[in-house]
Amino acid sequence: MMTAETQLQDLKQLPLVVRDLTVAYHRKPVVWDIDLSIPEGKLVSIVGPNGAGKSTLLKACLDLIPRSSGEVLIYGEPYTKARKRVGYVPQRESVDWDFPVSALDVVAMGTYGKLGWFRRVDKRSKALAMQALDRVGLADYAHRQISQLSGGQQQRTFLARALVQDADIYFMDEPFAAVDAATERAIVELLKELQSRGKTCFVVHHDLATVPQYFDWTILLNMRVVANGPTSEVFTQGNLRKTYGGKLSLFTEAAEKIAKAR
Repeated sequence: MMTAETQLQDLKQLPLVVRDLTVAYHRKPVVWDIDLSIPEGKLVSIVGPNGAGKSTLLKACLDLIPRSSGEVLIYGEPYTKARKRVGYVPQRESVDWDFPVSALDVVAMGTYGKLGWFRRVDKRSKALAMQALDRVGLADYAHRQISQLSGGQQQRTFLARALVQDADIYFMDEPFAAVDAATERAIVELLKELQSRGKTCFVVHHDLATVPQYFDWTILLNMRVVANGPTSEVFTQGNLRKTYGGKLSLFTEAAEKIAKAR
């Protein structure tokens, strides 16, 4: 029989465990009765139609919105105790890009968890921020005001900020949305690099055709979890039909991709 101590040790090995999670807006459920258990070191796509609750799931895991019920554990602890192990890349549309800060300032903010909010950013932290900007191809834009950056450059800036955090688990809300091909390649390379270092990444993603190519684990979501597991096992035509309500046009290209991959 498994003891409570053994169960706790098992939970501490998992980057994310979600139990009976429900989130409702004005008493209307947005995500309902979510149960997830994700192993370490996976690139996880969160896939589903518009309004399926993908961003809501991420925000509920990060305590950015209230939960109606349920529990979220990050390496066996609630987010309030594990926040230093978590990096977050929000949707670009949710950011005030007119705020008067440079790209370097934004990335340096990623060190605040280690420095503490009431300490100045030191030279070492700025050096780390510059290294991160260089890794995403933005070193030459370090002192440019964020409103002067293109959409792809803004997205790369927030990816660099997440890098500086040196987290164990990353939540990324539509990082591929409306970016150019160069930025998409940079994001994929970054995800692969993070995975090679044992990090776990959760990515809200819309392009079904690239799911098998970019991610090795997939959560199919439509208010409830339709399927959760290795992409090669759960990203099937049958599960996609269940997720998207049988709208074949939405996943024909993805289905072809699956067939070719096999």
